[in-house]
Amino acid sequence: MDFNVKKLASDAGVFFTRAVQFTEEKLGQAEKTELDAHFENLLVRADCTKNWTEKIFRQTEVLLQPNPSARIEEFLYEKLDRKIPSRTTNGELLGQYMLEAAKDFGPGTPYGSTLIKVGECQRRLGGAEREFMQTSALNFLTPLRNFLEGDWRTISKERRLLENRRLDLDACKTRLKKAKAAEAKAAAVPNFQETRPRNYVLSASASALWSEEVDKAEHELRVAQTEFDRQAEVTRLLLEGISSTHVNHLRCLHEFVEAQAIYYRQCHQYMQDLQKELGSSNGDVYPNAFTVNPAPSSSVSVTTAATLPVAPIGGAGSASASDADTLKIEEVQPPAAGTRKAKVLYDYDAADTSEMSLLADELITVYTVPGMDPDWLIGERGNQKGKVPVTYLELLS
Repeated sequence: MDFNVKKLASDAGVFFTRAVQFTEEKLGQAEKTELDAHFENLLVRADCTKNWTEKIFRQTEVLLQPNPSARIEEFLYEKLDRKIPSRTTNGELLGQYMLEAAKDFGPGTPYGSTLIKVGECQRRLGGAEREFMQTSALNFLTPLRNFLEGDWRTISKERRLLENRRLDLDACKTRLKKAKAAEAKAAAVPNFQETRPRNYVLSASASALWSEEVDKAEHELRVAQTEFDRQAEVTRLLLEGISSTHVNHLRCLHEFVEAQAIYYRQCHQYMQDLQKELGSSNGDVYPNAFTVNPAPSSSVSVTTAATLPVAPIGGAGSASASDADTLKIEEVQPPAAGTRKAKVLYDYDAADTSEMSLLADELITVYTVPGMDPDWLIGERGNQKGKVPVTYLELLS
């Protein structure tokens, strides 16, 4: 086995010197080179970014997959660079059990037919959940993991290297200081009455040796200062890159919110459809048991309002619901912030002239206005314009 003894001894000496310097700094017996205020702020910001990113990443993992055993299994598959097998969600499993139970109880019985309808709905809810988990893991978790396992490891490595360069620099400063003090002591004028002539030669020789030691220490200090400055600049550039990391994580956060909005909107639509279906088929047995609640869902309303451009209404700082009801559709103009595209999920027949009829799978342009019922949007298709229900749409952009 090849190994260089000189290099090993040199590395051991450097390590010992750094350890001594670090210990003396902690005991207050040695000076320490301080970084500038801007650099310190960058370090604090980087540490804060790492700590909060790690917490958000871990908690998002728990949100998407509450089962710790499943999370460990997925972690092992990732480390082994193998594809994670598709896992049935709890909703899909519940739906499957309901459908199998309906076969035993009889699809023609009231209980069996209801189990089929609820089971199909549960399977759709489970499928929407799986799609949400996959989308969020790809668009949100993966960038956070890449930062923690990639960029942050590089930053940490360069910071450790910078700390070593600083210890080397301070050790060189201490060595130069001691060499100059010894040189000054050796160059002091001897007492001719008490000192023997033999010691004059020794004093002159010691002074020359310490002069050489000072020159050597000054050279080592210049080299250490150059290496420290170079490493500080490299580390500074990496720390300033945290700003671009924030921008990237902000974009990923928007995509995560959009995926969540689509997921909850789909769940809301599935449950509304199930309520209508059960109400129409079982209303004679259980009157009003499955009546659809006409009140708008706060979760869907808030999400839609937060992600859609708002068209201004002139003449008033804020609009009430009654103002929206009397609003003339032809007077509404698209907002300056832009509009969004939406895909129609189901056919819809307009109830009056203020609404616009819809055909399934067609694409329309939508936006909202202040004070408008959150369950409705303004839709445009060519020259046609009118109110359209949110639950019949899937927002695309």
